Amino acid sequence: MKERALKIAATAILITVICLPAPSAEALRLYDVARSNTLSARAAVEALRSNRIVLVGEFHNNADHHRAQLKVIEALHAAGHKVAVGLEMFRSDSQAALDQWVSGQIDEGRFESIYLDNWNYDWTLYRPIFTAAKSLNIPLVGLNVSRKITSQVAYHGFESLSEAQRGDLEGITCDVTPAYRDFIQRAYGAHGHGNMQFERFCEAQLVWDTAMAKRAVDYVRKHTDTILVILAGSGHARKLGIPTQIEKLGSESYAVVLPETPGIFDTFLMTETEADYLLLEE
Repeated sequence: MKERALKIAATAILITVICLPAPSAEALRLYDVARSNTLSARAAVEALRSNRIVLVGEFHNNADHHRAQLKVIEALHAAGHKVAVGLEMFRSDSQAALDQWVSGQIDEGRFESIYLDNWNYDWTLYRPIFTAAKSLNIPLVGLNVSRKITSQVAYHGFESLSEAQRGDLEGITCDVTPAYRDFIQRAYGAHGHGNMQFERFCEAQLVWDTAMAKRAVDYVRKHTDTILVILAGSGHARKLGIPTQIEKLGSESYAVVLPETPGIFDTFLMTETEADYLLLEE
């Protein structure tokens, strides 16, 4: 009788497990650029987990891209990996506020105001990522420098910064590959105005890339059991951007994931020089 009861209990547990809904991580699908094939959710996590840093690009005002970024974070977390999220959207001097948000010490209204002090895109675009990080107790890491600094560099050059403003940044120049210089030139054409010179605009771009790379590498060296998922604009996340600066700092392994964007980042145009994977929509 006892044995029969145990069998019934075991069967009930098995049925319960089978009937549980699949985790949202199952929606994650990656296109492997090098091998020209689509990875299942399990294979996608396996491909990413071996890297210390995973950069996931975005168009800042695209809600689909942010949902896709969250899939990467949740998939790695659901697979049992320690994950932290590095943010282009927050300055490093706002780190205390990020820690307080994750630990529940400040409410959403207060945190939203801090977010808007750091970033100028609609809070609702990023809210699901921040609320998930809080719910799952995933650390958030501010990677960026003040916009005042990048603006000063863009108009007056890196050499105009004081020692205090430079912090741990040294000798930033527009020393980039021809391909990245061409990319920055296109961005300059879209954003440059007034008396902003291209070389200085380029230096400002390198300040962002270098600062974020330095803080990312510092973090993973201090947290050796953690995968840092960096959320950044696709221009910074591409291999010519932050990853190039990561390579200059050491041997930390990384993967670049860009959101599938027809005509820009798609399976017909993407090459390994830009990304390792495309993040496919459902």
